[in-house]
Amino acid sequence: MCGIVGLFLKKDALRPKLGDMLTDMLITMTDRGPDSAGIAIYGDDSGQVKITIQSDTPDDSFDGLEAAISAAVGAPVGVRVVDTHAVLTLAPEAQALALAYLDEKGLRVMGVGESMEIFKEVGLPKDVAERFGLRAMGGSHGIGHTRMATESAVTTLGAHPFSTATDQCLVHNGSLSNHNAMRRTLAKKGVFTRTENDTEVGAAYISSRIADGATLGEALEGTLKDLDGFFTFVTGTKNGFGVVRDPVACKPAVMAETEDYVAFASEYRAFADLPGIEAARVWEPEPATVYFWER
Repeated sequence: MCGIVGLFLKKDALRPKLGDMLTDMLITMTDRGPDSAGIAIYGDDSGQVKITIQSDTPDDSFDGLEAAISAAVGAPVGVRVVDTHAVLTLAPEAQALALAYLDEKGLRVMGVGESMEIFKEVGLPKDVAERFGLRAMGGSHGIGHTRMATESAVTTLGAHPFSTATDQCLVHNGSLSNHNAMRRTLAKKGVFTRTENDTEVGAAYISSRIADGATLGEALEGTLKDLDGFFTFVTGTKNGFGVVRDPVACKPAVMAETEDYVAFASEYRAFADLPGIEAARVWEPEPATVYFWER
């Protein structure tokens, strides 16, 4: 079943409230999928790279990490620990060495970007939000997901969002029937996935199309032709977010727009506490139609 939320802020004055607003939306969707939850926050771009990582044993894995990884890459690396996750901040030229070090140490990379941070774990949305302090996080836009596992096990790696490219991620409600075939197609292009989750294949497909020169809109349109099954996709990028539903559109979806924001959710009740929602333009996104907003 699963529940999706997304929020794109048009006005900078709301940026400090992004995490708080998204958290309320996500918690409202709890009964659509209570086994795990996650959120991607797009914050300030400092010109440095942020690598979000996860460990099942953070006390051991993150102890001394800042000094060790700085020595390994030969440059300063900042480490901000957030429960089972940590956000590493480093110069772009140190990214490749840092990723190689993390792989060698068996630390899971949740996402890489100049503005994107991803936090996801097994558990109820309210518990996941509290663990990571999501309410205190600010930014320009973000997407979130609460999951009912149908395609893979209930694990941290199986939770959404999925990221397969810099500052890009995806959340999904539905099921892809040709994800294994598409996985093989992507592998031939040198694009590999790490989990059995069909959503990661969708994320890899979109990022692969963008890497080949497609716009976000063109990549989302491509999902309608190349991905079989039923799906609602919400994808985040550095500059905004996009939405597309399959031609049947059997999964619920609703959008709302005001002068201050654009919001997406699986159900209208997720909008209930948004400021000014009573005056918003509210509509159901059309099947096989791409919507996206960018700065």
